[in-house]
Amino acid sequence: MAKKFSDLRTAMKPEARAQADQQTQTMLAEMPLHELRRARGLSQKVLAETLHVQQPSVAKMERRTDMYISTLRSHIEAMGGELEVIAKFPDGVVKINNFAELA
Repeated sequence: MAKKFSDLRTAMKPEARAQADQQTQTMLAEMPLHELRRARGLSQKVLAETLHVQQPSVAKMERRTDMYISTLRSHIEAMGGELEVIAKFPDGVVKINNFAELA
């Protein structure tokens, strides 16, 4: 017989629960474009209509490993988000603002 997730979670040690929560947050913070679109509850067709392109263009964009920042920005904005470019260094994080004027 299957157990409820809530029962299994309650039985976990607090340390294990905290580790699972951290892994969940990491997974949610990093995802490919197609998973982000799905998580936002959007279909490729709806996103294509918002971007004024055909659905195959959205599918192609989601498979790309390299694209212009302006293309990525328009894709993110069509999903209701805002793109920020961040550079991470051992001694800190810097937000790159050169691209803010492109919009």
